[in-house]
Amino acid sequence: MVQSALVGSEELVGLEPQAWLRRLPARFDAAGEALIERAWYWARDCSGEHERPTGDSYFEHAVATATALADLGLDAQTLAAALIHDLPQLHPASEPRLRSAFGADIVDLAQGVCRVHDIGYFREVADFEGPIEGERAEGLRKMLLAMARDVRVVFITLAERLHDLRVGKHLSAEEQAQLARETMEIYAPLANRLGIWQLKWELEDLSLRYLEPQRYQELARLLAERRTDRELYIQRVRVKLQAALDEAGVRADVYGRPKHLYSIYRKMQRKGLRFDELYDLRALRVLVDDERACYAALGIVHGLWTPIPREFDDYIATPKDNNYRSLHTAVFGPEGKALEVQIRTQQMHREAELGIAAHWRYKEGGRQDAAFERKIAWLRQLLEWGREEGEAADFVDRVRAEVFADRVYALTPGGDVLDLPRGATVLDFAYQVHTDVGHRCRGGKINGRIVPLTRTLENGDRVEIMTSREARPSRDWLNPQLGYLYTNRARSKVRTWFRQRDHDKNVVAGRQVLDKELQRLGVDDISLEEIARRSRYQRLDSLLSALGRGEMTSGQIAGLLRDRLLPPPPELPAGSEAAKVASQAEGDVTVEGVGNLLTRMARCCAPAPGDAIVGFITRGAGVTIHRQDCSNFEQLRRREPERILDVSWSNAPAGRYPVRVHLRSAVLEATLTEASRLVGAEGARLSGVQTRCEAPERYRIDLDLQVSDVQQLSRLIDKLTGVAQIDEVWRGG
Repeated sequence: MVQSALVGSEELVGLEPQAWLRRLPARFDAAGEALIERAWYWARDCSGEHERPTGDSYFEHAVATATALADLGLDAQTLAAALIHDLPQLHPASEPRLRSAFGADIVDLAQGVCRVHDIGYFREVADFEGPIEGERAEGLRKMLLAMARDVRVVFITLAERLHDLRVGKHLSAEEQAQLARETMEIYAPLANRLGIWQLKWELEDLSLRYLEPQRYQELARLLAERRTDRELYIQRVRVKLQAALDEAGVRADVYGRPKHLYSIYRKMQRKGLRFDELYDLRALRVLVDDERACYAALGIVHGLWTPIPREFDDYIATPKDNNYRSLHTAVFGPEGKALEVQIRTQQMHREAELGIAAHWRYKEGGRQDAAFERKIAWLRQLLEWGREEGEAADFVDRVRAEVFADRVYALTPGGDVLDLPRGATVLDFAYQVHTDVGHRCRGGKINGRIVPLTRTLENGDRVEIMTSREARPSRDWLNPQLGYLYTNRARSKVRTWFRQRDHDKNVVAGRQVLDKELQRLGVDDISLEEIARRSRYQRLDSLLSALGRGEMTSGQIAGLLRDRLLPPPPELPAGSEAAKVASQAEGDVTVEGVGNLLTRMARCCAPAPGDAIVGFITRGAGVTIHRQDCSNFEQLRRREPERILDVSWSNAPAGRYPVRVHLRSAVLEATLTEASRLVGAEGARLSGVQTRCEAPERYRIDLDLQVSDVQQLSRLIDKLTGVAQIDEVWRGG
């Protein structure tokens, strides 16, 4: 890997950014240089004397990371983000100033790197049960990509990991091994998947130095012993091949190709070869203008020297899974020595060395479009996974997971990664671990802190489930309004558990659920058998059993009551004024209209959309709308039945409707605070509060609310009922 811009810590003390920029292989416009200079000074001034575990300063680390990215040809924004990427963690309060100085895009990149740091691979890998390999390693790679959001975050992460390895000699042997294992299992495969060979090879070589120090030194010695002879030999064959290509009219550049220690080590292990049996210790690389020239050059190589059987690969016609393209051949060169030759176009070479990073600065024509380039990068990655795994359905799932970000990746204490839908909760996580863990779940911790079971998961969360000895799922878990479970899979497991319980117990529990919901909704004059007939269960015991098992939620009761009808009103005297009004309204009367009559909501019962309602024709004030279970309306019906009018809600009622909810509690101030918070969280409005003391340390609180419909009211009553300091909740009539 090119390291032209690397500097030592002594030089950094007095080095100015312009001097550093002149050493970089990439060139930037004036705005880009100004941006990088500003990031340089911020990194130098804000890092202070903070020292990293590897013994170098944070500023040295930032410059080394940015240098590696410059060698990849990345843009000025990415280099600026690399220079300041540690500042959000070193100075959490500096975020507003950083955003003001660099803008949201660059700070988001820096914070993306911090999110990857939060996974805590290096700090916590020793706690994991077993090696990071197979599905566990793949899960960690997916989680890193999901947390990155912008693919340039992965570039910065890989570059800083490379610097960690370069300065890792200051770490203990155990820390070096952990760092190297993690690199081989997580980061080098990521660089390979993204096609960034320039990083991949050095990551692997440095990791091998820590994992197999003796083998590394032996291979390095063997390569060094023969380096002079090998370099002289390569120079001779390079000149000969260059002359042959020039004579044939093929424009090409021929180079000696360095061989990486890890690739030698892997080939010897994979094929069981000795060092002197390797064909590719002497290697040339030929770069031409187009694909046709690749095959022309191949013919010239095979015309000069004898090909070695079974040592030819055409990765242009059949690219590798990560889109690597090149021709590989091995021949018996001068003196009968094996010689490997790689032939590719200039564009193929840039993509092979820089991977998708090449797209950021080598787009064909036109000015750089970062959004378009990100789409290219992610598409390439997804196509790689699709080819690797071959399953069409699984490929579609991965497209959804990575492009539309509808998945979340969380860690178990043992280091395994669980893949859940975005929106999944701690309780969903418990059921994903194992059904029995979900049934016995009683609490959870995220990153060491106790959280509610309803807490939604974020990428990188490390989740620990606290369990009891016995399985005791709660029926509240099945209530979607309470937010315990997001996944259908987990809800199905809870329903199955309740379904297997004793039928009689389910009926008793269901009766309690139904009575409680009717009380909350303020309904006390309806037959339970009628509710059952309106449901799909028909029979009351079946309905109660379904409620007890959790197959039907308490929130669905409101839907059944919404369609409830009163017996038809008594027949009105023919020719009466009321009969004429009823005739006009018959069949299509709605709250929004009621023919041409004025309507208003009764204050005594405050009906809301979803309530079963009825109209009463007043003298000179139009039609008053009551709930069908309103006690005042019952008196009106008995006294003047001829004024009763059938009405119904329209299909799309708009606006808000007043209701009153009553609470009882022994703690006034805390109850008022929590009730106000829940009302706001549900989207309702609090228009008035009345309190009174009914007994020593016994308070009644009346809340005047504005709600959009009865379902919203039911959800709010559910949440208020779950508050520990609230003893009783019911709807006013």
